[in-house]
Amino acid sequence: MAKHGKKYLEAVKLLESTKEYSPQEAIELAKKMARSRFDETVELHLRMNLDPRDANQQVRGVALLPHGLGKRIRVLVFTQGEAERIAEKAGADYVGSDDLVKKIEDGWLEFDITIATPDMMGKVSKLGKILGRRGLMPNPKSGTVVPVSDLPRAIENARQGRVEFRLDRTAIIHLPLGKAGFDSEKLMGNLSAVVEAVMKARPSGAKGQYVKSAYLATTMSPGIKLDLRPTLAMAAAAV
Repeated sequence: MAKHGKKYLEAVKLLESTKEYSPQEAIELAKKMARSRFDETVELHLRMNLDPRDANQQVRGVALLPHGLGKRIRVLVFTQGEAERIAEKAGADYVGSDDLVKKIEDGWLEFDITIATPDMMGKVSKLGKILGRRGLMPNPKSGTVVPVSDLPRAIENARQGRVEFRLDRTAIIHLPLGKAGFDSEKLMGNLSAVVEAVMKARPSGAKGQYVKSAYLATTMSPGIKLDLRPTLAMAAAAV
């Protein structure tokens, strides 16, 4: 059995073990539990009533957090020609083609999100093993492979707090909501946005109850069980 530190055990004492918390209550409690020296990330964990082995029950999508993640997002864009100037003007941190591919092959990974124009995917595809395992591979389904005309919008969305999510092997979806130091209202707004995105991503093969349970936690704290009814109702209130 894993041993927990003093701060974790103190946080556990704040929990009512049989209670299901409303979103507002859970956020307030998570902020109280976050006692580390660094600003902990607040996370949402959803256990889904889905079979990860069924191709018709896969969940993958993107949520745009209205209040961001509380950190600067470093955006890399794979493109070439005139599109490089467009990406740089839109605020991308790194823009290039073969030079960036070579740099990444040599071990450089100082960025948080990658975007590519379609003409670059032949070159970017050979980075699949490097970027794929880190969730950094551009993908049309996640809106990170875009035509040149959409580059400014894609870069802006990435900077605002763009979060990709997908069903993992254990039928759970994990999503960051921001920092514990955020105002409760900002965390509530971000929670609404991610719940809405997950509900909209319901696959065709899903049957019955879509979300089985939901927990809120910070980086170093125990999970807080959410009352599903008011939590899922937040989808219509995304800001």
